[in-house]
Amino acid sequence: MEDVDIPNRRVLITGATGLLGRAVYKEFNENNWHAVGCGYSRARPKFERINLLNSVEVHDIIQDFQPHVIVHCAAERRPDVVESQADAVSQLNVTASGNLAKEAAGVGAFLIYISTDYVFDGTNPPYKESDAPNPLNLYGKTKLEGEKAVLENNEGAAVLRIPILYGEVENLEESAVTVMFDKVQFSNKSANMDHWQQRFPTNIKDVACVCRQLSEKRMLDPSIKGTFHWSGNEQMTKYEMACAIADAFNLPSSHLRPITDSPVVGALRPRNAQLDCSKLEMLGIGQRTPFRVGIRESLWPFLVDKRWRQTVFH
Repeated sequence: MEDVDIPNRRVLITGATGLLGRAVYKEFNENNWHAVGCGYSRARPKFERINLLNSVEVHDIIQDFQPHVIVHCAAERRPDVVESQADAVSQLNVTASGNLAKEAAGVGAFLIYISTDYVFDGTNPPYKESDAPNPLNLYGKTKLEGEKAVLENNEGAAVLRIPILYGEVENLEESAVTVMFDKVQFSNKSANMDHWQQRFPTNIKDVACVCRQLSEKRMLDPSIKGTFHWSGNEQMTKYEMACAIADAFNLPSSHLRPITDSPVVGALRPRNAQLDCSKLEMLGIGQRTPFRVGIRESLWPFLVDKRWRQTVFH
């Protein structure tokens, strides 16, 4: 076998089969890092199959690979699923995160724990890293407990809070943004869209870029640790996102109906949990893809009527 130039910076990504994890893996891989991804149900053949609840498996892969950085993307992130499977979710979002932090500390790896804007109650935005969290739902509570477990077990770790994500999806259900595309496309029936909760849709490529930039800065500066926020800066309700999606594909939006009441079903959601990102910006870290650009890139493979391509690409 000829000598392959394997970059000497090693990164381990958990949840590498998921929406964000795939983007993080790709970002590091394409920027001269030796990346190893691990997943569980969808892992093989591309990624290592690791059960994060099995401390022996976790210990072994970290000892074998000796990563410089671990990006912990794996989590149960569907708030309504969390409410129904509280114990299992707490195991993954809290216990496994604390254990991973401990193992990372053991090999001197920089751990980035991916958290959420849902740690805030959404009554007093924008939120700085130092603002007191007050999660409204169990998902937010487990992610906040995960943050604490990580920082208690590894004082050099980082917590990166991010909001609603979208990007290159394997299916439309994978993101709460892309899942709206069918409602937009099938304009023969009216669709109710939430126009109450203020969101900041964020492209997975941008979050991946932040993870890499943070890691590279940390390699030079051990003071890079603690809590950070990253978010897109376009404020939109789901109704406004749906209209922007329709607009991006020259589709009608008159069948979309804005619902301005707060939702009554499912887990409670914060009204506006806008994240203040100035801490990362001051470090010169960040990247933001305009929503229209990112959403077109993410959704065009799922467009039912392909005729519009001529008008867009020619």
